[in-house]
Amino acid sequence: MITPNRGPAVPASAVLPTTRRPYAAALRGLIALAAVTGLLIECLHGNVLVVLSFFTIWSNILVALVLGRGAVRAWTGRPPLPALWTGGVVLCITVVGLVFHLVLDNPASEFNEAAAIARLSGARAVANQLLHTVTPIGTALDFLLLTAPGALHWRHAAQWLAVPGLYLAFALARGALLSDDTPTRYTYPFLDVTEHGYAGVLTNALVLGTGFYALGLAIVALDRIRPAPRPPGNRISPQRARGLK
Repeated sequence: MITPNRGPAVPASAVLPTTRRPYAAALRGLIALAAVTGLLIECLHGNVLVVLSFFTIWSNILVALVLGRGAVRAWTGRPPLPALWTGGVVLCITVVGLVFHLVLDNPASEFNEAAAIARLSGARAVANQLLHTVTPIGTALDFLLLTAPGALHWRHAAQWLAVPGLYLAFALARGALLSDDTPTRYTYPFLDVTEHGYAGVLTNALVLGTGFYALGLAIVALDRIRPAPRPPGNRISPQRARGLK
């Protein structure tokens, strides 16, 4: 039996046309730039080691990396990043925005720091808005308007808990290693062991973790019911589609 010569393998990119998405690339690039700008301002105006200890910073680093890479892929027409990554970033940065505006910058909250936040000015105030407001809203808009629905799975909601779980372990270990008089020994008031004890902090963490998981499930549910973004218009006009003359 003679096996036919199939010739050299042809890469998929040579068969399937790539679709560049300049608008998606532009939006993602701007969101990543907002995150990087806020991060740089914070690092330039504070102790870098302290700045890098906040979950807000962790989440905005993820935004800069994932949306920055997503912008490059959209510009070059490459496939989007895995939904596990992009959905996880949506969850983390959404929690950052919600916790900041509903808990930390809310005078009615038990853990409010509204007075300290109000004292921010200049570049620090700009960075605060970029990291807590601009990037959460921008990332949510990118998810809702520029990504294809149906890519997320229910298991993702549990897998995304790895990031806040890792941060909790880091924050508690960091606080245990630092001396009692160290400023920002505990990065958030609800994680302050000296104030609430380990039992209280773990209770707070459980409540927040439940909120993380519930929000993750909500994001997956929304992904399954939201309409698909409108595709770009066809290059063939309706008149030409009826028949070639």
